[in-house]
Amino acid sequence: MRVSVLASGSGGNCTLFESAATSVLVDAGIGPRALEESLIELGARAPDAIVITHAHQDHVGHAARIAKRRRIPVYMTEATAREVNLPAQVDEYRFETREPFAIGDLVLSPLPLPHDAANVAVKISDDEGTACVVTDVGEPTGRLVDHLRDCDVVLLESNYEESMLASGPYPWGLKQRVASARGHLSNKQAHELLRRLTARTHTVVLVHLSETNNTREHAIEWARDALPLKVHVRVAAPRETLTARTGPFRYSKPPVQLSLL
Repeated sequence: MRVSVLASGSGGNCTLFESAATSVLVDAGIGPRALEESLIELGARAPDAIVITHAHQDHVGHAARIAKRRRIPVYMTEATAREVNLPAQVDEYRFETREPFAIGDLVLSPLPLPHDAANVAVKISDDEGTACVVTDVGEPTGRLVDHLRDCDVVLLESNYEESMLASGPYPWGLKQRVASARGHLSNKQAHELLRRLTARTHTVVLVHLSETNNTREHAIEWARDALPLKVHVRVAAPRETLTARTGPFRYSKPPVQLSLL
């Protein structure tokens, strides 16, 4: 399975998971034109479905436009559906927050996350391997640790550096929201999760970094401290394509060092 981060951050989030027969878009925080450009760049098939993790605009903002244009269904939880008003032309499917479900030959396993909107992590598996995307989570949980244990590739939020958030320009109320148990993961909290991964994980992609309260260098330093040297650590930029594969460790193309804007 190929995993391609198409966008990551407060400006939009979108990740494509491709098996031999199925292509699923997790979140739709970029528009149809940007998606088309990414698909062409990757030589990827058009997605067969969209799965929404939660109702914030940087994750769901373009779901309706993409679904209508490509005539594909949108999957989300009942709680998220109550917050998202899709047009009648879009086919909608519901999934339970703890029940695996299938789209083509992909099996998707959701897990509720602590956030200020009903939110799920999504683990995706095929015959080749397993990957998981985890963003917008306020604090590490034991259930999340268990959820990540059998993943070859882990996409994990590493949103802010505590000292940068504390001294940065955000209003006090927003700082409290970000750092709360229903906000985002700090580099330190990501470290707590990463150090508990199993030997199966060979690639970690740090996602949803704040452009104001974090740096690529801070995030990598925390992650490298938590992980064995054999684990490859990468950082997803806000709007550059990054790919990894499940199964035996390999790349679809040579790795490119990406930096935040």
